Amino acid sequence: MSKYRTQHGFTLIEMIIVIVIGGILAAMTTSILTLPINSYIDSTRRATLTDAAESALRRMQRDIRRALPNSIRVSSDGQSLELLHIVDGGRYRAQYYTDASGAINGDTLDFTATDTSFDVLGSLQNFAQVTAGEDRLVVYPVDASGANAYVGSNSSVVSNASTVDSLAFTAKQFPLASPQQRFFIIDTPITYRCDTDPSARKDRTLVRYQNYDIQATQPTPPSEGAAIQANYLASCQFSYSSGSSSRAGLVTIELSLTDDANESVRLVHQVHVDNQP
Repeated sequence: MSKYRTQHGFTLIEMIIVIVIGGILAAMTTSILTLPINSYIDSTRRATLTDAAESALRRMQRDIRRALPNSIRVSSDGQSLELLHIVDGGRYRAQYYTDASGAINGDTLDFTATDTSFDVLGSLQNFAQVTAGEDRLVVYPVDASGANAYVGSNSSVVSNASTVDSLAFTAKQFPLASPQQRFFIIDTPITYRCDTDPSARKDRTLVRYQNYDIQATQPTPPSEGAAIQANYLASCQFSYSSGSSSRAGLVTIELSLTDDANESVRLVHQVHVDNQP
């Protein structure tokens, strides 16, 4: 037996081989774990942007579908959309009626002279939401001279809505009678305005304005009632086709959102508009 014991251990080459193999395995493991995590993070960012855009589009859709007929207008740059919001509506009495005793009854809406009240056929559906002294009565709003609700000649302030069966308003002679005896009550103009200033991504917003005065020309932007609907707005475009007697109007909304990590989504939404007054 040798007086020297056999020495066991790793050579330098073996250690280098182990280090190289370990590095390769570590790189592979990192890649396998990183890709799904990054994919999940990207999907989460896209989902967040999509949810923000869809929420804004749903709010716009609700407002557009409650717009006074022929009240939607889009600015020349396609960055602002304005409408007049309906609170309630119904049919007014156009003819007197005779009761069982032969007496003539009924409060009709007179278009030949100044009038202040009329009977509501049926009843007001959202009676509790009508605010006397603020909300306005509109009859047969068509896009024609003298009948445009924005210029004030075709609207009057509701002065009393004490019952659901009658309506009183500030003395007014409306220019045109409705073929279906329809009337509308509106409360406020609403404007959606895109702010896509490239100098500040976080401040690129879609803003909703309300509770400002009705104006003959479209304000861009209004001065009151601002509420942010979406942030990170990369681009925005509104367009409007008013339609015809046989075809509904159509509002097209295009929104693109981009976050700080340059993740982007683009949504296009169309809303049909009933412009029959």
